Amino acid sequence: MKKKELKKLTKDQAIKDIDKLKKDLFNFRFQKINGQLTSASKINETKKSIARLKTLIERKINA
Repeated sequence: MKKKELKKLTKDQAIKDIDKLKKDLFNFRFQKINGQLTSASKINETKKSIARLKTLIERKINA
């Protein structure tokens, strides 16, 4: 996700996105074990997106 997209999100939307990304990460890990994952970088990108959304939520709570 881009910075501009993140700034537009509300707290509830960010939480929903985190849940979706966690499910995706779970599926990517299974695909990796089974040898079906086409790009291993998807795992790292997903982890980074989750971290960015968590940071966004913390900033909105503390603001």
